Amino acid sequence: MIQVLSIASECAPLVKTGGLADVAGALPAALSGQGVQMRTLLPGYPGVMSSLSGASHLESFDDLFGGPAQLLAGQAEGLDLLVIDAPHLYQREGNPYLGPDGLDWPDNPERFAALSWVGAMIGARGAGGWQPQILHGHDWQAGLVTEYLRQMQGADVHTVLTIHNISFTGTVDPGRMHALRLDPARFHSEGFEFWGAISALKAGLMGADRLTTVSPRYAEELMTPEFGMGLDGVIRHRRDALVGILNGIDQSIWTPATDPMITPYDNPKGKVANKAALRAEMGLPESEGPLCVIVSRMTHQKGLDLVLQALPALLEGGGQLALLGSGDAELQNAFVNAAFGPNVAVRIGYDEAFSHLMIAGGDAILVPSRFEPCGLTQLYGLRYGTIPLVALTGGLADTVINASPAALARGVATGLQFSPINSDTLRHAMARLCTLYKDRKTWLRMQRNAMSQPVGWDQSAKAYAALYAELVAG
Repeated sequence: MIQVLSIASECAPLVKTGGLADVAGALPAALSGQGVQMRTLLPGYPGVMSSLSGASHLESFDDLFGGPAQLLAGQAEGLDLLVIDAPHLYQREGNPYLGPDGLDWPDNPERFAALSWVGAMIGARGAGGWQPQILHGHDWQAGLVTEYLRQMQGADVHTVLTIHNISFTGTVDPGRMHALRLDPARFHSEGFEFWGAISALKAGLMGADRLTTVSPRYAEELMTPEFGMGLDGVIRHRRDALVGILNGIDQSIWTPATDPMITPYDNPKGKVANKAALRAEMGLPESEGPLCVIVSRMTHQKGLDLVLQALPALLEGGGQLALLGSGDAELQNAFVNAAFGPNVAVRIGYDEAFSHLMIAGGDAILVPSRFEPCGLTQLYGLRYGTIPLVALTGGLADTVINASPAALARGVATGLQFSPINSDTLRHAMARLCTLYKDRKTWLRMQRNAMSQPVGWDQSAKAYAALYAELVAG
């Protein structure tokens, strides 16, 4: 049994802001059948601390980046956890990264340096008699693990870093070097220096034994200036260590036949009751075209401004739009104030239960992201027979079979893709969607294809287990 410590700043269902949490939460169970035992190291946020059961004390720290702390072991939501109880760093309500003003906590560099430091310490000497063979860190918040391991003599542990979104680099002024317990001799291009600043992500990219990202196409995209966010040269330098492993979804939660948040169904015809419920909830009338849904953070990355520009094509085809999301205030206001008439409904905020009804009740789900490392909503759409209309990028390209003439002729299409990513091509894709929807035989075939598409963790778990086994074998 390979012993792995997953080091993450969030983990569903305990604390979640995005896909990183879903991966961190799903991997331990997915890997348990692959000869891997995974424990997860988390910051002691209030929600984590209140959920922890059977807690035992493993270690004390007199000064963990500014105050006393302790390392606890326990369980929560079926997860085997190690938790850093450091009130001066983590005892804060709300978002794990942002203060009440919506800005980053000013001490985020120290908060997540502490996460990396404790992860490295466990890798170097174990904790409570348990010794991991592999440290698997996620994003910049675990990027400094390899730097700290260098300082801990005799560490015999392998390291993996997963890039969930390279646009977050964990960059900070070099004046914080001493506070972050970093070796000044490592402040160079082969270490953690990034355009004259410290980058936790750069440190991990240079130091980890293996790099993974959350889809094969995103791994390729990261080697280009367009997607690499200034780190494309580093990724090209480490290309032999890089592998793209597609994310999956937790099918114990996302399966329409057993979903308690909807009227359950196991074939496309069962969507009718959910569609009626969604229309009633959002105040939408009957329509001859497809009911499209968006469940998303409202940001420039997600391409929702393109939807505003292209939406007339959907409405002219008899379609409708229901949106659930929050984020950028300008985008929120633009959707709320847009005079599109009765066939557009917008709900600002996030509601997990309602998101299930949105996806179950929609005919199609729109994911027009400018870049998307993997994406999960299109996978939920596939699982629920809700046809994805997606931009041709990252994991969206890897998971949706475009309704091209060849794919339709072979009866294998599961959705629609558009490229290049702009409002004109999205407008054309929306018009195509409306046309396909009216061809009931073709639409039903696409729905059945979508619902039979493998979207779980089985294949991905095997890929991670193989990666770990390769490292342990040396």
